[in-house]
This record gives sequence, C-alpha cells and structure tokens, in this order.
Amino acid sequence: MRAPAVRAGALRWQGVQPIHRTMFERLKSLFAPRARAAARPDLAPGVRLYAVGDVHGQDDLLGLMLARLRDDALAAPAGTRCTLIMLGDYIDRGLGSARVIERLSTLSGLPFDVRFLKGNHEEAMLDFLADPAAGPVWVQYGGGETLAGYGVKPPAAQAGPQAWQDAHAALTGALPAHHRAFLEGLEPFVVEGPYMFVHAGVDPAKSLAEQSERDFYWIREKFLHSTRRFEYVVVHGHTPEQDYHHDERRIGIDTGAYLTGVLTAVRLEGDDVTFLQSRRGER
Repeated sequence: MRAPAVRAGALRWQGVQPIHRTMFERLKSLFAPRARAAARPDLAPGVRLYAVGDVHGQDDLLGLMLARLRDDALAAPAGTRCTLIMLGDYIDRGLGSARVIERLSTLSGLPFDVRFLKGNHEEAMLDFLADPAAGPVWVQYGGGETLAGYGVKPPAAQAGPQAWQDAHAALTGALPAHHRAFLEGLEPFVVEGPYMFVHAGVDPAKSLAEQSERDFYWIREKFLHSTRRFEYVVVHGHTPEQDYHHDERRIGIDTGAYLTGVLTAVRLEGDDVTFLQSRRGER
C-alpha cells in the first residue's frame, strides 16, 4: 500500500520519523563498517528461524500456518533454538483482524520464541487511536474492516469530524487492553545472524544506521529496484508478489493473503532457505 499524499504533519506516520536515540545507537553498533567477507555467514549451528508475511486479517490462514510451524519446530533436532518473527500487517483488509490480534497476543505453548514487528497498517491504527483525524486515511486502506472486527461501524466516506470522534470512542472502548498493549509493543526490526527482518525494507540511499521508521514500514520501489547489498539479507513483507522472492539481497514473503488465500513463511537454518505456505481450504 502506498503512503497517501496529505498535508505535512496531518498524521504522525505521514512524515519521516527519526529512530529514537536508543534505537539509533543499536543500529549504529549493528551496522558499523567492517570488512566484508566473500560470502555472508550461515546461521549458527542449532539455530532455526521462521518468518511469516502479511496476514491482513486472515485468521484461518494464520491458524494453519502456526500449526504447520509448530509441527516443523517439534521435528527439529534436539537442542535447536527456534524463533518465529512475524513481519507485521496483521490487521486491515480482512474482517478477521481482531481475531488475528487476539490469537497473536495470547500465543502460548509453542516450541519457539516469537518476535512481532510493526507494519504500516499497525502504525495507521495506532495513529487513529491517538487522533481521530487519522481515520479517513486509515479506512481508505483497509481500516474499515478492522473497525468492523471490533464491532465499530466505519463512518461514511464523507463523514465529518464528529463521526470520526464517535468511531474513535467506540474503538477505544471495544479494544481489549491486551490488544492495545500488543500493538504498542511491536518492534521496528529484528537482526538474527546474517538476516535483518523488517516489514517493508530499507532505503538503499542511506546507511542502515540512518534509516527512519517510515523507511522500515513504508518503503517500496526504491528498496525493491535497488541492486545495493547491505551487510544483512533483508527479510520483508509489505509488497504483495505472485510468489515469494529470494535473491542475495532480500527475501520477500508477502503473497497477498487477503486476495490470494495464500500465506507464506520462510524457514532459515544454516545456509538453507525453505518456504512454507498455508492455503485457504486446507486442513
């Protein structure tokens, strides 16, 4: 989804948001210049990583995928440390958005740790929770389905400020506290071994320490069409493709689940890259 052009400062996620100081220092240490090896190292022995692309309210596909990943992790060699990274965009476009947040925010008993990244759709929902004026833009890109999932009727396209204030109040009242805590606790990126996990990508015109939150959540063409290689292979979602993408720069796993009925994940272990998919209608 493209960032809409609106007046400067109208919404927090419309402007470039610099990474706060502690995050900047973390990035600076992660991406400090160093000698580049001839090839990127593999993941350490005994480490298995999973990442899942954009869910967009498809709770049925998410349930299938989590069951598949659970079985896969249980079959891993004894002592393997497994971690799942969810790449963001859990909500919007699908009427199961509230169920997706409930499922993710209450996960337990799984044979892997789970890290949750923020996508641009979660950023938009948080903006609406902070300011009702953000509502018209949010629903233009799928927020209406999320509102409906929480039992809130989306205002009409030309509704005035009072209608959005009423919708804001209704959503604030309907949103469980643990859902809001989940949304507010989402991470901007995760680095594990030779991989960087982020929702949308990174700006190839900047060093990795100079990236903004807007880059992480919104970037598209500049990242996808660049040939620049970073220190890490970037694993991302955000841009729907007919199938998963894998090259030396990036691994893209957004297969447009809300349109195609196909949710994609990647498994990373050693130098092995394997893709897994759940499809609507499977059991």
